[in-house]
Amino acid sequence: MRHLLLNSLLSGPLTEAAPAADEIATLAASLGVAAQTRLGRSLAIREVDAGSCNACELEIHALSNAFYDVERFGLKFVASPRHADVLLVTGPVAKNMAEALKRTYDATPAPKWVVAAGDCAINGGVFAGSYAVVGGVEAVLPVDLRIPGCPPSPVALLKGLLVLLDTANSPASRTGR
Repeated sequence: MRHLLLNSLLSGPLTEAAPAADEIATLAASLGVAAQTRLGRSLAIREVDAGSCNACELEIHALSNAFYDVERFGLKFVASPRHADVLLVTGPVAKNMAEALKRTYDATPAPKWVVAAGDCAINGGVFAGSYAVVGGVEAVLPVDLRIPGCPPSPVALLKGLLVLLDTANSPASRTGR
């Protein structure tokens, strides 16, 4: 036991190195500017767990921690789909979540975007073919953006949202499908 304690005290932390703070600030600021330009206000996101293992949620929640703090750049997570511009869906769609996901989509006002975050949300990931899974998000809803990864990093999530806002397909021209 002493040996284990001594080794853990002498060795460094087992976490990965943090990304450069200036890269995150630049990326998040660009996202804030794109949201203001495209929407005229902050980007509101409703995160929906459709049956994931919660690894993607940990990365999404990291966007709100003190290191990333994306709210200062105009990116906010909302509790109701009625206030959202984006549905950020994680996990494969479990059969018991398919109807709830459709209702959440229907409750989101147009114009709206759907983002499949993580490999499971894109194609079912390791859960594909399971008796309890309908498939990826696209099996239930139209998907506007796919952010790959298992799980995608907070930086990848920010880059994906920036791509979503910078696309030529303006949400103002949509009818909400």
